[in-house]
Amino acid sequence: SLKDRLREIIPAKRDEFKEVKTKYGKESLGEVTVDMAIGGMRGIKGLIWDTSLLDANEGIRFRGYTIPELREKLPASTENGEPTPEALFWLLVTGEIPTPEQAKSVSEELAARASVPEFINDILDRCPSDLHPMAQFSLAVTAMQRDSNFAKAYSEGIAKNDYWDPVYEDTMDLLAKLPLVAARIYRNVFKDGKLPTIDSAADYSQNFATLLGFGDNKEFVELLRLYLVIHSDHEGGNVSAHTTRLVGSALSDPYFSFAAGLNGLAGPLHGLANQEVLRWILAMTEELGTTTPTEEQIRKYCHETLSSGRVIPGYGHAVLRKTDPRYTAQREFALKHLPNDPLFKTVSHLYKVVPDVLTQQGKVKNPWPNVDAHSGVLLRHYGLVEQDFYTVLFGVSRAFGVLGQLIWDRVYGLPIERPKSLTTESIKKMFSKN
Repeated sequence: SLKDRLREIIPAKRDEFKEVKTKYGKESLGEVTVDMAIGGMRGIKGLIWDTSLLDANEGIRFRGYTIPELREKLPASTENGEPTPEALFWLLVTGEIPTPEQAKSVSEELAARASVPEFINDILDRCPSDLHPMAQFSLAVTAMQRDSNFAKAYSEGIAKNDYWDPVYEDTMDLLAKLPLVAARIYRNVFKDGKLPTIDSAADYSQNFATLLGFGDNKEFVELLRLYLVIHSDHEGGNVSAHTTRLVGSALSDPYFSFAAGLNGLAGPLHGLANQEVLRWILAMTEELGTTTPTEEQIRKYCHETLSSGRVIPGYGHAVLRKTDPRYTAQREFALKHLPNDPLFKTVSHLYKVVPDVLTQQGKVKNPWPNVDAHSGVLLRHYGLVEQDFYTVLFGVSRAFGVLGQLIWDRVYGLPIERPKSLTTESIKKMFSKN
């Protein structure tokens, strides 16, 4: 099982971690400037995050593998299909590409754990329909903390070296419950409030799609597999990842920690961005009076957007300096499954037009599209049109990465985070010539 394999590799990984600390603990990771401190700590190297690494020019690597490599090497549930998030989770936790049997064992374990306490259902059913789906999602995750294995073990005096074990159990329980919670929110807010049951023989994405009401659409199930994989992790400095890690560093259990990460993911500069992109595209087509705008019409609209002081959502990235590989993966999916979709054609035109427009402005370091520039259009094509729910899907996906790393935080025994802060006055005094 995944846990058995994790237990086998922990001793060697702990030794490797201690060796890095002993050999390189006094080495400098780079200069920190006042601009970095003022600019949201951007570019400061100050975290250990083993599950993924983001390179400005190469893009994201998951345990050393690029997204194209993941799509080639990870087991899929269907022939020539997209990899499953269960297979990715095995990779994130162990650093090893799983066999199909190992990936299936994770699917079976998650299906076996997939039940939600009735009081959680009662809480969600009592939520007003105009309470944002992300608020409901965070509320439910926090409330499920009642059954935390780690919180119970810590109160009973578990040894520090064993912290990872109940964190693993909480992680698996939480991953298993998230589709049920997310789907109940979706059904309550947008549908009839009724949910089907989990199929113990189906994989995670098939069950999730069925819970949402799209399980009969095989292309949507494949899209969901791809979506959950590529949104799962993006190294440790982004808001949802760092917030989960920060709260977890206080030895808050995975429920408290992940709920905090969800609250960060809900922001328009983070997980909310994909719906902002779709809304901007739909507003453009409405204003232009056509569902198939030309490149010249799009170019003019982009200039007008920028001239009005607004931004073109979905383009640019805090770290990347090339087209986001996650965007490319979604584009390849669209070219295969929905090449004639009008909105996809518009997205393709934007891909040609926007980088040139932004480059002419001379104000951006990266004029290329990021992951958010594409995902909403794909979901809308298959009928999942409720934009306020998109970030909840993002949240389910991000759980695989941040909770996988949280297990390793406890394996390594990482301490509570406590960076040093400064006042603006202290900075002035530090560099004053007087």
